[in-house]
Amino acid sequence: MAKRLRSGYTTGACAAAAAKAAALLLVTGENAATVEIPFPDGKRHGFAVHQCQRQEKTVFASIIKDAGDDPDVTNGAEICATVQFLSDTPAPQYHVTLDNIVLGRSNGVGRVSKPGLAAKVGEPAINPVPREMIKNAVQEVENDKTLLVQISVTHGEELAKKTLNKRLGILGGLSILGTTGIVRPVSADAWTATIKASMDVAKEAGLADIVLSTGRTSERGAQEQLQLPEEAYAMMGDYLKFSLKEAADHGFTTIHLAGMWAKITKAALKVPQTHVRNGALEMDDAAALLAQLGATDELLVKIQQSNTAREMYEHLLEAGRTDIVKKMCLKAREYAEEVSGLKVVVYLVDSTKSVVATA
Repeated sequence: MAKRLRSGYTTGACAAAAAKAAALLLVTGENAATVEIPFPDGKRHGFAVHQCQRQEKTVFASIIKDAGDDPDVTNGAEICATVQFLSDTPAPQYHVTLDNIVLGRSNGVGRVSKPGLAAKVGEPAINPVPREMIKNAVQEVENDKTLLVQISVTHGEELAKKTLNKRLGILGGLSILGTTGIVRPVSADAWTATIKASMDVAKEAGLADIVLSTGRTSERGAQEQLQLPEEAYAMMGDYLKFSLKEAADHGFTTIHLAGMWAKITKAALKVPQTHVRNGALEMDDAAALLAQLGATDELLVKIQQSNTAREMYEHLLEAGRTDIVKKMCLKAREYAEEVSGLKVVVYLVDSTKSVVATA
């Protein structure tokens, strides 16, 4: 029997734990060996504190990231937080305000320099869910003053060179990422075995339809739309072509393909494996396809100058060109039907877990 791969924690979860440890020492004087923080799903997880020390009016704490069996460049990295009362220091240049917390970046954490990312230009490259996790963790320490929390990663600038951050406009270090707080292994063998097993279960349940989603957000959107039994859902991740062929081999009659814009665009471009490590979405190719689908003039210029697929999508919405969005979904459907030989319905899901287009 294959060894079950071990899950780990995201950089966002580690940053939240480090921030809470530092806040505890600053506000209460408690130098905790472990801290427990809330996760987005309502559960709580504990972390061993690697370092926690006071430096005059500032407290520094860190957590060593354990990504489980995921081949993550930040596995083993030291994720750090410095916390102090804002009254003792001016706010840094790059920061965001979250209730009574001013959140900034320090060494090894990047800043956003181009549009199209989850964080805005000029902000620390700390994504929305990690921001919320940091805020919630720190606010568990009772305190009536505003705190300055700055996140850093030891050797983060070097680690960032192994990522696409610079190309995306994240300068000076890593992004603090995560949507659930948990890192689940992305081993190809583990993923494909899970996809096959999911389809086996669906067939055993007597289902003719299979729902392939690229992630939890797109799956949730499909669930709200379709109301199919839970056995119908197979999380395919980035293994698009593999999953389409597997669905055909299993004898399903209909594939419901759910994904967010970047993944749907990759399907329309006939990219068989949609993970960024296996062929980054080429902006020129995406722009050329959008031109074929009807983007012209000022809209096309904006699309051609976009830094990410997400930014392209935002330009389409701003221009009211939902017709082009629909056509992109149709192109994705064409590819999926070509590979699988089955009837395919495509569902474009946005960040609110809502289906915004079907084809």
